[in-house]
Amino acid sequence: MAILHSLSEISNYPADNYIIYSDSLSVLQVLSSLHRHSHPLAFNILDLHDRFVCKGFSILLCWGNSHVGISGNEIADTATKNASAVLDNPIPLKDFKHYINLTLHSGWANHWNSQSMNKLRSIKPVVEPWPTLTNRKADTIITRLRVGHTRYTHRHLLMGEQAPMCTQCNCTMSVLHTLSECPNFNSLCLRYFQSNTISLTDLLGKTPHVHLLPFLKSIGFYPLI
Repeated sequence: MAILHSLSEISNYPADNYIIYSDSLSVLQVLSSLHRHSHPLAFNILDLHDRFVCKGFSILLCWGNSHVGISGNEIADTATKNASAVLDNPIPLKDFKHYINLTLHSGWANHWNSQSMNKLRSIKPVVEPWPTLTNRKADTIITRLRVGHTRYTHRHLLMGEQAPMCTQCNCTMSVLHTLSECPNFNSLCLRYFQSNTISLTDLLGKTPHVHLLPFLKSIGFYPLI
């Protein structure tokens, strides 16, 4: 926008040699490698630049450091920012979509970060897409384990029964206790995971542990999920 405004200002002066300084290297790179998916403003800038050249103007675009601390350049910055309210340049739909997606994602991430008691968040702390497994049954099993809700650990809520207890540890059964805490399965953990202490993140993270399903079957938990 600042470069376009500068070109518009040059139109008020006679044909001569001009240099437009910009602290946005990315904008200058876009202008030097235009393609059909480039921003419409880039096309407008180059079109106006070409028209000036045809009229005998010589206009160079040059990159410079940020204007902060340089009074004259700060005045120029203020002028170009104010120009955004004057120049009528429609914003492309894809820019609106990109902005909306970023806003929604930011709101979603902020909400997710506030869910301190959410079981899934302890495994998936960042809002990002995770791949699904090609096997639907396995994908369902992994998803239920990640959210901590299985038939075995939550059936009592529907049936009005007592919560299932671990007889060895004398505590309520949960996905965390079954997969990561209960010493009943230490030997099998060593066999499948080469460790008797393994976190849920290692087992159920973005890429689930390759031996998780065989382990679940060996301890008899698989059909109860």
